[in-house]
Amino acid sequence: MTGPVLVAGALALTGLASLATLAIGFRMRRCFLVVTVRGVSMEPTYREGERVLVRRASLAAVRPGQVVVVADPVPPGRWIIKRAAAVPGDPVPEEVAAAVRAAPGARVPAGHLVLLGDNPAASADSRRFGYVSGGRLLGVVSRRLNA
Repeated sequence: MTGPVLVAGALALTGLASLATLAIGFRMRRCFLVVTVRGVSMEPTYREGERVLVRRASLAAVRPGQVVVVADPVPPGRWIIKRAAAVPGDPVPEEVAAAVRAAPGARVPAGHLVLLGDNPAASADSRRFGYVSGGRLLGVVSRRLNA
């Protein structure tokens, strides 16, 4: 078989390969996104203008110490990057106990996170706005994209 049949077969394979590439690209965008750091609240870990790769994740996937991106509770409408200091069931960190009105030995309630900036002097975090709902979670920082 030659001629039009081979050309049609080659075009069909090319079309399938293009669709597969589009599907993989779409899936990657649903799983990962790039976020640019604004501000100094995460210095020295991340600096203004650095870009990070964020893997979309549920609250159940977050571990204390990981850096996460969440919808800012105050003011709404922007994203913030902070370190997860405690997840549901963990003891409430001392430095945020007053902000969340936690009794000594209290635990982080289900569905919530405690977030802290690495630069406490310049960070609006759970010390200021208390617990953050897991529904605000965008994902976990996987890696820095530029050095």
